[in-house]
Amino acid sequence: MKARDGGYAVGAFNTNNLEITKAIFRAASEEQSPIILAVSPSAAKYAGMENLVAMARIAAEETGVPVSVHLDHGTEFEHLVHAVRAGFSSIMFDGSKHPYEENVRLTQEAVKLGHAAGISVEGELGRLVGTEDAISVSEREASMTNPDQALDYVERTGIDALAVSIGNAHGWYKGKPQLDFKRLEAIRNKIGDKALLVLHGASGIPDEDIRTAGSLGVTKINIDTEIRDAFKRGITQFIQENPDVIDPRKLLKPAMDEMVKIVGGKIKLFGSAGKATETMAYMAGGVAE
Repeated sequence: MKARDGGYAVGAFNTNNLEITKAIFRAASEEQSPIILAVSPSAAKYAGMENLVAMARIAAEETGVPVSVHLDHGTEFEHLVHAVRAGFSSIMFDGSKHPYEENVRLTQEAVKLGHAAGISVEGELGRLVGTEDAISVSEREASMTNPDQALDYVERTGIDALAVSIGNAHGWYKGKPQLDFKRLEAIRNKIGDKALLVLHGASGIPDEDIRTAGSLGVTKINIDTEIRDAFKRGITQFIQENPDVIDPRKLLKPAMDEMVKIVGGKIKLFGSAGKATETMAYMAGGVAE
């Protein structure tokens, strides 16, 4: 895989609408970077899977940015089927809420579906808690990915990418995230080249920790919360300074500008800037490589 061999990661940026999509593509175009456009089931329900795919296809044609449209955290088989039918280029099945053997069985079915359609499949092992969850040290340990189990999971399911739990979480972190890099290194050493490594919940993780994760084999990094925060920040500041403006185009432009800054900064941090010409992922063929 080009990202793994080249020592960089590709950003998976979540979108919910036209403005977020356009901001992500604008940043990727400015930085000449491949991107993964991540769509959660709730985002698909809000905007429509087909609508989001159409937006991505048009933006890719306009900008020339290599993109993979990816289903993020599909927890039901119907989510996966809908995404495949809508033209997604990769899917994630998140069976982490299930007991291990059930997660394996369900992920195997997801892989059959995805590979039959010619697209790549991501699975998750270990449970990503939200930052609002109050868990004990022992519960935190139990929620993390077991390196030995990771190898078994990858080999039995045939997944292309593995989302790991090493202390990362969804939402804003309370204090500095405590990532278990020894665990990440052990996972990488166990699975080798059998699957790519994915880091979810990367919003708010310090730059130095992101670089460390990249050096330990992570090639896909998910960003959502920081994009949402930039959207809110841009609109809020503009309304405060221009309380009489009601034109949605004028309200949304500052939000887009703020999101471009965030996405562009992450692209540089992940090391994928200038890698667009290395990557052929125009709406097909799996995760951007």
